[in-house]
Order: sequence, then C-alpha cells, then structure tokens
Amino acid sequence: MDLLSVIFKNEWFVLPVFGLAVFFAVYFYADQIINKVYQASIGKKTQVMKNMKLMGMEVNEKKVNAMFLSLSLGLGFLVFVALWPNFTVGVVMGISFGIMGYQLPPILFEALYQKRCNAFVDQMVDGLTIMANGVKSGANPAQSMQRVVEIMGNPISSEFSQVITQTQFGQSFEEALNDLSVRIPRADVQMFVVAINILKETGGNMSETFETIVTTIRERQKLEKKISAMTAQGIMQGIIVTSIPFILLGVFYFLDPSHIEPMFSTFWGVIMLGLMLVLQIIGGVMIKKIVTIKV
Repeated sequence: MDLLSVIFKNEWFVLPVFGLAVFFAVYFYADQIINKVYQASIGKKTQVMKNMKLMGMEVNEKKVNAMFLSLSLGLGFLVFVALWPNFTVGVVMGISFGIMGYQLPPILFEALYQKRCNAFVDQMVDGLTIMANGVKSGANPAQSMQRVVEIMGNPISSEFSQVITQTQFGQSFEEALNDLSVRIPRADVQMFVVAINILKETGGNMSETFETIVTTIRERQKLEKKISAMTAQGIMQGIIVTSIPFILLGVFYFLDPSHIEPMFSTFWGVIMLGLMLVLQIIGGVMIKKIVTIKV
C-alpha cells in the first residue's frame, strides 16, 4: 500500500502513464469515436430540423449549424475567458459548458414541440365541440373544421388550416388527417383521425362520436392533473438534490478558492470532479424516470 501511494502521488509517473493510455486509446479507437460523434451530431441536428418542420417553422440548415456552434464552442469560449487566468478551471468549465450548450438545442426544441402537441390536445375539447355542433347543423367535417380555424387560436387553428389547405391542393381529406396525426403524435389525435376516416366510409353519428372523444379527453386530462399533483414533490426534490452539489461548489469557490482549488488543479481532483458530474447526471436521469408517469 505504501508503494502504491508513493507511485500515485508521483505526478511524473502518473501523468505520462495516463498520457500513454489516452494516446493508445485514441490511436486504436479514433475512427470509431469520430464516427460515433459524427453520427450523434448529425442525429441531433436532424432532430432539431424535424421538430422545427413539425412546428411549421422555417428550416435553414446554415442557421441550425450556427446555433449549435454558438451554443457549444461560443459558450465554452466565453466561460473560459470569464475564468481567465485560471487556466485549468477555465478549460474544465469551458468544456463542460460547451458540452451542455451542444446538448441544449435538441432538448429545447423537443420541449417546444411537446408543449405545442399538449396545447393542441387541450384545445381539442373546444375544437371538437365546435365541430360536433357544426355537424349537427348539417355541415361536413371539413366545413366544421374551417369554423374551428375561424374561431380558435393556435396551434389548433394553424394545424386545421393546414389540413384544409392540403385538401384544396388536391389531397384527400383522409390523407390530410393522417398527416395531422403524424405532426401531432398523440393518442387523442389518432382517435379523432381514425374516427372521422371510419365514419366517412361506413357512416354513423359523427357528432355523437366527437362528443365521446371530448369526454374521453376530459377524463384523461383529469387523471394527468392528478398524477402531476402527486409527483410534483418528487420532481422538486430531484431538482434540489441534483443542483445542491453544483451550488455548494460555486459557494465554496467564491468564499475560499484555496480550499476548492485542488479539485481543478490536481489530477485526482479533476478525476473526482468528472466522477461527480457523471454520478449527478445518472442520479438526475433516474429520478426523472421514477417520477415520470405516462398516461
């Protein structure tokens, strides 16, 4: 044990060995690593562009690339400059913020897309009620949908308007509704689309079907709100537990920099800091999975 402690305390031995290990790892696995990083970056950019398209936003690949670069390299460089002249801390924090910035666009646009889908489903209660009343008065589903576009706001107004526009350009009403179910992949929307397509072929009381769908959506929303209230405490506890180590690290750094400096300036300190970040991420993901209940 004494020999091992002496060896690991000797930076002239540990650092070259660590450098050689990194060199051989890069030499033998560089192609695989680069390929995985490239595929991951392409996948993230594709996902962002897909969400932008589904939300009806203008998709410009150059602007998307600029956004990724500014939020990764740009943010990391700004953090590095802000922490200068502390080179080690600047490099560690710059890389960390750069990685977080690179992960931000997919998360942000996915959250915006999910918010839009949820808002659409919430509006379906009033929208289908209007459509049911329109069908009762003798209008067909397309005419009733136009009435929803005129009365209600986005996102249901823009989505129904796109359905009507597609039919005006020669696409069948059923195909336009199927495209709607692709843009808004929710069970309630699937139920609505399938109900209209089946009733147009087989006949039946469409207004009564709309009212049944509205009742189903309302009951599901009541259950979701109940679950959300029950899991709110667990979500808040997860946020607090995950953020406390980072808050304490910042507080100790500004109150007594010499006390926390070895975490950034020594080899084992950086290793412990990286291990802490990995464990925090794993813990945060596990807490999120535990408190997330899908209906």
